[in-house]
Amino acid sequence: MTEIRLGAPFAGWAVALDAVPDPVFAERMMGDGIAIDPLDPIVRAPCDAVVSAVAPSRHSVTLRLENGAEILIHIGLETVALKGAGFTALVAAGDEVEAGTPLIEIDLDAVARGARSLLTPITVANEGFAIDGLATNRKVAQGDAIFTVRAVGGAAAQADTGPDTARCELVIPLAHGIHARPAARIAAALKGFSAEVSLEAHGRAGNARSTVGLLSLGLRHGDSVAIVGRGADSRAAVTAIATLIEGGMGEAGEPAGEERRTAVAAPSSGPVFRGVTAAPGLAVGPAFHLVIPDIAVPERGAGAAAELTALDRALAEVDAALARTAEGEGGAIVAAHRALLDDPDLIAAVRADIAAGHSAGWAWRAATRRYAETIRATGDPLLIERIADLIDVERRVVSALLGGETPATPAAPAGAIVIAEELLPSQFLSLDPAAIGGICTAGGGPTSHVAILAAAAGVPMLVAAGAGVLAIDEGAEVILDADAATLDAAPDAAVRAAMDSRLSAHRERRAAEVEAAHADCVTADGARIEIFANLGSLDDATRAVAAGAEGCGLLRTEFLFLDRAEAPSEEEQREAYAAIAAALGGRPLIVRTLDIGGDKPVPYLPFPPEDNPALGARGIRLSLARPDLLRAQFRAILAGVPEEQCRIMLPMIVDRGEFAQARAMLDEAAAAVRCDRPPLGVMIETPAAALLAHDIAAEADFLSVGTNDLTQYALAADRGNPALAGRIDALHPAVLRLITLAGEGAAAHGRWLGVCGALASDPRAAAILIGLGVTELSASPAAVPALKAAVRALRTEDCRALARRALALGTAEAVRAMLEE
Repeated sequence: MTEIRLGAPFAGWAVALDAVPDPVFAERMMGDGIAIDPLDPIVRAPCDAVVSAVAPSRHSVTLRLENGAEILIHIGLETVALKGAGFTALVAAGDEVEAGTPLIEIDLDAVARGARSLLTPITVANEGFAIDGLATNRKVAQGDAIFTVRAVGGAAAQADTGPDTARCELVIPLAHGIHARPAARIAAALKGFSAEVSLEAHGRAGNARSTVGLLSLGLRHGDSVAIVGRGADSRAAVTAIATLIEGGMGEAGEPAGEERRTAVAAPSSGPVFRGVTAAPGLAVGPAFHLVIPDIAVPERGAGAAAELTALDRALAEVDAALARTAEGEGGAIVAAHRALLDDPDLIAAVRADIAAGHSAGWAWRAATRRYAETIRATGDPLLIERIADLIDVERRVVSALLGGETPATPAAPAGAIVIAEELLPSQFLSLDPAAIGGICTAGGGPTSHVAILAAAAGVPMLVAAGAGVLAIDEGAEVILDADAATLDAAPDAAVRAAMDSRLSAHRERRAAEVEAAHADCVTADGARIEIFANLGSLDDATRAVAAGAEGCGLLRTEFLFLDRAEAPSEEEQREAYAAIAAALGGRPLIVRTLDIGGDKPVPYLPFPPEDNPALGARGIRLSLARPDLLRAQFRAILAGVPEEQCRIMLPMIVDRGEFAQARAMLDEAAAAVRCDRPPLGVMIETPAAALLAHDIAAEADFLSVGTNDLTQYALAADRGNPALAGRIDALHPAVLRLITLAGEGAAAHGRWLGVCGALASDPRAAAILIGLGVTELSASPAAVPALKAAVRALRTEDCRALARRALALGTAEAVRAMLEE
């Protein structure tokens, strides 16, 4: 069915969209349609459909028709600010409805008092459809025909399913679903393939080369999705994307708690506003309102040819500017923004509007805001947080088109608490994190890109504090307590004094930890404990040295092998290892050989299907099965890392036999490079390795416990299964007893024992680990100063006594309770 008739969702007066006092709808940025001023309190389905989404604030509903059209019913104007007050949802996403089915109940009086207008636009929100027979400037009864929607340009055609077709189904493991950065990486991964690839979920399909197309699917953690490829290299393309998603892209895990997912604070009117913590910390300072006006754009263009030329020039200019900015966390966000500039769906929509006579600036803004509303209609608060990225890129491109610079972010006074309705990533990057005290936004969310930047920069940030914060007097002294998720706009003398005391203690403690972090770590009774860092990139190495890390206890070399169509060359590996070694400035570098397999596959290494990849061909098993890869990696490490820094570690070892095979290949590589064999160690991450540690340590030069995998294997609890997340605790006595065996085996042969799993980053766990015989802890770079401070306060005999108590307990909960005493 390509043409469908829509009936009025309620009785009222129907008008053309031009009469709607909101440019987003009047200029048809949200698609063509009609608007009705309602007389009925019930919104009903205009035809048979499936509910695509109900907004969290229940002010809008999106329906998917049989012909694929997406119909948005947006109740009133600026009603999202009501946060659901006056609306009652009667359906949920996924519900099948018939014409006339009640969708949303409206308290007309309450909404009329709080909204700008009750006028309700009803639009076709996606491309590829046309409408006919608009009923405007007249009264309509519920069910009266208001327009028909039909597919055009082959929108309803079925895709080719010929022989060059591949399909793969999987479950999204990313804690925050497919948001802007993962979507950008998926699109980038397809640049080397010719196949058409789409992701299909919730009854819809999104172009995998399109960031906005993927975002509009609203894919969350745990959602099932099909990856479909069509073309000569479809199998390889689908495999590459499946591998990328299943590998987690560094974001695998359980989603944040519900209170952080929703990011909706309790209403408050001051003087104490409650929000959601985006970045922890305390700050006192003057309120500074960050307000940047929008950029005006002409609607009509100077001709399609001229506007398209201007568009291409502006996109290239913005891309070049982005390429010159930010590293680390900022670099990942910039990469996501650059992907939007090359998004095929977005560019196609812009070109269509330009062809219709609009200016490039108007077309770019219209297209980005249409997609923003499509994302908003998914109802997923985590995806909604990413709308700021679209708006940020929109402002950059529009500014370039008009021949000026993006409006500068006003300079904030020293120590100011920056207050804004919402903050864009580019605006944050233009602020000086060292100069401001903190940030509080009326909207936003704790997993937005600005929140990520703030946390990385150590700037306290509170989000979703409500519109009331925008009325705080400019310059008024406020207290931002992001730890407690509050902003006090009128602190009294007693509150201020208490906060001053807390701030002073916090600053002194942190300053002392950072200052002392660059000295070697020794316990209170003189025992030397090395504090190293886990690394996964050159940027990590730089941050680790700045934080006081004494070396690298685990370099995850997978970063060189993942997200690409072929293995890195030996020379590429050598250069990468050499750069990281140089960044460490002579400090020890422990390089773990490639740890990929069934749980982290790559497209250029075919893997047969495995029922349980964690127990399959991974780690050293894969390396021994592909000796060409292992030998090349050994040669690259030996050639790239100076001899005095170099140590190598083997993952997923089970017994002495596997170690011996790998050591023989390392000896061959050392002969080829003409150097001595460096220390070769083993990761203790299987129960077998822990049980046989005495035997393995007779051959290996050192042992390092990988608590992440050791815990999942010891407790028979899959790390990737959210339902078991609460059971996976490395402080479980069973895991601690395996670490004890590793410590005893290492000591018997004079080897040192380290820990490089996540447990090493927990200062509270340090005492138990040291008591079990650990002399090296490899943590995340940010954890190094606090970890060193904790270790320096310990005495070895006390650690041993604590470890003995922990081993005698029966559960992880009991161990943690003991540590809290």
